[in-house]
Amino acid sequence: MQRLTRRRRELQWPQKLSLMEKGSLELKMPSDKASSSRLPVLGLGRKRRLDKENAPEPEKKRIRGTGTTIPMSCLKVPTVATMPRAKKQVTAQNAPLKSRAWHTTAATTDVKSRKPISTNSAPKPAVSPAKARKGANKRPAWDVKGQLCDLRKEFSACQVQAEVLTRENQELRSQLGPAEQQARILEAENKSLIRELTEARAQTKEDQLELVKLHARVQELEEFLHTQESLIQSMQEKQLQLQEDRRDLASRLETQEKQLQESVAALAKSQAEITAQAALLAERTEHLYCLEMERRHLLNQLQELKGNIRVFCRVRPVLPGEPAPPPDLILFPPGPHGASEPSTQLSLTRPSDDRCSIIGKLPSSPVRYDFSFDQVFLPGSKQNEVFEEVSLLVQSALDGYPVCIFAYGQTGSGKTFTMEGGPGGDPQVEGLIPRAVRHLFSIAKKLEAQGWSYTFVASYVEIYNETIRDLLVRVGGAQKCQGGECEIRLAGPGSKDLIVTNAQYVPVSCEEEVESLLHLARQNRAVARTTQNEHSSRSHSVFQLQISGKHVGQNLHCTAPLNLVDLAGSERLDPRLSTGPADRERLKETQAINSSLSTLGLVIMALSNKEAHVPYRNSKLTYLLQNSLRGNAKMLMFVNISPLEENFSESLNSLRFASKVNQCVIGTARANKK
Repeated sequence: MQRLTRRRRELQWPQKLSLMEKGSLELKMPSDKASSSRLPVLGLGRKRRLDKENAPEPEKKRIRGTGTTIPMSCLKVPTVATMPRAKKQVTAQNAPLKSRAWHTTAATTDVKSRKPISTNSAPKPAVSPAKARKGANKRPAWDVKGQLCDLRKEFSACQVQAEVLTRENQELRSQLGPAEQQARILEAENKSLIRELTEARAQTKEDQLELVKLHARVQELEEFLHTQESLIQSMQEKQLQLQEDRRDLASRLETQEKQLQESVAALAKSQAEITAQAALLAERTEHLYCLEMERRHLLNQLQELKGNIRVFCRVRPVLPGEPAPPPDLILFPPGPHGASEPSTQLSLTRPSDDRCSIIGKLPSSPVRYDFSFDQVFLPGSKQNEVFEEVSLLVQSALDGYPVCIFAYGQTGSGKTFTMEGGPGGDPQVEGLIPRAVRHLFSIAKKLEAQGWSYTFVASYVEIYNETIRDLLVRVGGAQKCQGGECEIRLAGPGSKDLIVTNAQYVPVSCEEEVESLLHLARQNRAVARTTQNEHSSRSHSVFQLQISGKHVGQNLHCTAPLNLVDLAGSERLDPRLSTGPADRERLKETQAINSSLSTLGLVIMALSNKEAHVPYRNSKLTYLLQNSLRGNAKMLMFVNISPLEENFSESLNSLRFASKVNQCVIGTARANKK
């Protein structure tokens, strides 16, 4: 603290010097102002203010001829102290005596009053030399010359004193710069010391806080040390226990090493056996592949023996509400091996009528028509029995053979029931399409174990009045295939596969996806009421399943289409259907259906006769199915007939057409393998 007090005093010294310099400059001011200026002294500011408050008012000079009084401080008369030395004497001589005496006295009084002021003593009022002289030896008023001499002496003394003060002022000015520099240095040191003191106090507080923390940390470490000592003690006990366990484990390890050596020997032996089994497995896999190829070859030979084009006949049962037919209308002769063998023959008997013959004028006798097919399904046959006979043919599509199955017959003979099944989703009445798809998926899954992988793409279209429509268009959606937009085109340059433009080809991988497509197709298919059937299909529906198989191990690829076709119902033209617009529409539909069915028969006959030109393009149906009707394909036709007597003529025409197809031989089927 003493050091700070000493530095403060040293910093106040330059201020005192500046105030003294200011006081020396005030010598040039009038005496009433110069006499009141003093050098600043510490602690005397309050006393100075009191002196200023108690000081008498400045003397006022009365101007002759007027009754007013002007303060002396307002008279702008140059003082002697402000004049150059050469002009001071002239001014003193030319100035009036009273005026010079007033100025000289003021200047002398001001100069004499400036003495060094002690910091411990209060300032004293200055006494002018004139007053001191008047008090000691006052000259009379008539002694002007004496007064003048006194004034000159006083003036000389003031000049000497002014020169002394000027030199002192110059010396003080020369000392003022270093003092100010030292003051600034001391001030900077003072600030630095204050900052250091502040930092020291802050550091002291931080050290105190750190000390408190260290005390807490010491206590915490002491507790932790106590805990660790107890833990070490428990660990030592545990170490002893572990040493005992280690000795036990060492003995067990020796036993395990012996067992490991035995296991390694057994493993080496097992690896040798595994290697042998792997070689055997590869051999068995190759043998299995050969057996699979042989199975496919034998299956193909079996299908060829049965005929690459086969005809099955199915007679639907009599429905509730229909009249019972005569018992001898349709007969099913037994096979060579008796009733246990599936029937392959069918006899249709024309009933006798009351019309007389032209020759004998007697009633005509019944006429019997015998037909033979690959198999005949009686009216009581179930859907699973029908599919069992065609399952091997459907499986040929997985082997790369194009397969086409279509149902032919008159309206109301059960073609749609055979292909799609009955309503309600009953599994017992499912048709060929859902059963074939399920069978293909199951066989493809079994063949995955042998290295085969299959993909399936489904499409469903109908041909109505020689116009192709997509049956997989969503209900309420845009009908893309209206107005002939769906056309048959090649799949690509150099490809022989045919596709329907603007039709949807949907990849399927399970039976449920196919079921949803079939349900959508039933809603979109064109049906109408006819004289033979209330809900007759007036279009040919074609369900196509493109199958692609790949065997990575043998680098084999096979592709084949499976076509399941529900043909429109065939019936004779009724000349009465020409009276109204609806009848004309039915007539147009019947003509288009019969024309396409006739073209189908012509194509099959041309293939059977090995003709150079086959009229595929005469119908959209045969043009779309040409790859499945050629000599390298396998074809099966279901001819469906009605058991009713009223449908005898239509049933007879259907059986005759089926018999012609059954006599055709279109060649040997070939698989599409690469």
